[in-house]
Amino acid sequence: MLAPDQTSGATSTSWLATADRPTFDSLQKTTAADVVVIGGGIAGLTTAYLLTQEGRSVVVLEDGEIASGESGRTTAHLSNALDDRYYHLESLFGQEGARLAAESHGAAIDTIERIVRQENIDCDFSRLDGFLFLSASETPKELDDELAAAHRAGLTGVQRLPDAKAQGFKTGDCLRFPNQGQFHILKYLNGLTKAITQRGGRIFTHTRAKEIHVIDKDVRVVTESGAEVTANHVVVATNTPFNDRVVMHTKQAPYRTYVVAARVPKGSVTKALYWDTADPYHYIRLQEMTNTTGSGDYDLLIVGGEDHKTGQEENPEERLRCLEEWMREHFPSAQQTEFRWSGQVMEPVDSLGYAGRNPLDADNVYIITGDSGHGMTHSTLGATLVTDLIQDRDNPWEKLYDPGRITGKLDTAKEFLKENLNVAAEYTDLLTGGDVSSAEDIAPGTGAVLRRGLTKVAVYRDPQGKQHACSAICPHLGCVVHWNNLEKSWDCPCHGSRFSALGELVNGPADRGLGKVE
Repeated sequence: MLAPDQTSGATSTSWLATADRPTFDSLQKTTAADVVVIGGGIAGLTTAYLLTQEGRSVVVLEDGEIASGESGRTTAHLSNALDDRYYHLESLFGQEGARLAAESHGAAIDTIERIVRQENIDCDFSRLDGFLFLSASETPKELDDELAAAHRAGLTGVQRLPDAKAQGFKTGDCLRFPNQGQFHILKYLNGLTKAITQRGGRIFTHTRAKEIHVIDKDVRVVTESGAEVTANHVVVATNTPFNDRVVMHTKQAPYRTYVVAARVPKGSVTKALYWDTADPYHYIRLQEMTNTTGSGDYDLLIVGGEDHKTGQEENPEERLRCLEEWMREHFPSAQQTEFRWSGQVMEPVDSLGYAGRNPLDADNVYIITGDSGHGMTHSTLGATLVTDLIQDRDNPWEKLYDPGRITGKLDTAKEFLKENLNVAAEYTDLLTGGDVSSAEDIAPGTGAVLRRGLTKVAVYRDPQGKQHACSAICPHLGCVVHWNNLEKSWDCPCHGSRFSALGELVNGPADRGLGKVE
């Protein structure tokens, strides 16, 4: 089993602990394909799978291991109960837009179920109810408005209930969303990789795509090692696109989200998906444990929430403490905590993700990004949409998820302004002092930013006391990175680039690591 540090954070997840991942060679020589897919998470692998089903030759490039990005740090809800509420989506995209959003996320669950059955993937997939319940600060009108809007969006099976009548958890007033889903993400991705390679698709790990060049209608992807892939199309499925320097990064914002997973006795909590209306909201599900893992007498209660802008929290451990406190208050059967981790989601300024042709780029460059907390379904519907575009087929969701769209509503303009003013404010860090006055003040196993003359330096002191210094300036657009003591990473508070303790690139939009300094 691969070590936890072979993901985008130092913490481990319940998925990594209960499934192995297939290994692949790195790309050593130049090759060619119809389509090159960059990213080995659910978006990239689903795209590759669907394209091999169409008879396309596909190469997948992943800079780490399979699911070493955010797919390995999800909670794997499969839902068409969208976080930003259908009454809000209706105000932005109209009733037809809200209907298409409901249709597309529901179709994504259907697609996953079909793939599971067709490829005989043992990934604990199941259909189940989802319940949206009120937080302490919300009024019943929130549920009334959402019920009416969900029905107008075509989700006529949604019901208003005085309580979910769940074992071990009292929701109070809630909406029941039927026919939702859940699965084990790593087991599912293992099945996808098997199906892709059986149909001739080629997967290369530890292969970082560094540059994308488009000449006429040909694409050339250059990797960090110098090997290249030539293709007719390229799909960038890397959570946030590294090939777009500015445009897409003004239209979405990176947030860290936190997860705790605690043992509960089997049968003590009703198996369902649960979400509240808080901001940030809490999201809950069970991961069933079986005797094959040696853990047949309990399940894992997985609870997420406590979101904040990436790089803008000095004490992420406190977020986990608050989350665990909330879990124990609402779920009395929760026993010892087994896993604690965090992940990163991209929040679009107009509440819906992006999938399609990259703005200001050639017609054969595609992106899938902006999951907004629905990474499993958005990645799947995005892969379906991009596959249709590559196959020159019409897709009814194309306009809705167009990365180049401009919503033109006041709420979107306010959100755009808020997020980009937040980014602008982070540049004032260039003028301030350091976190500490001297590297000697940094405790072993932690990091801090120091001022050295006109610039800033990110210094990590390893557990043995040795210092490792890098430039603290993010190579994307020049923000000062912040130390994340939970995941042992340097996080950019502007656009979400993340780097290891030693300055190596973990995820974009930066296209390289932090510069080394003496």
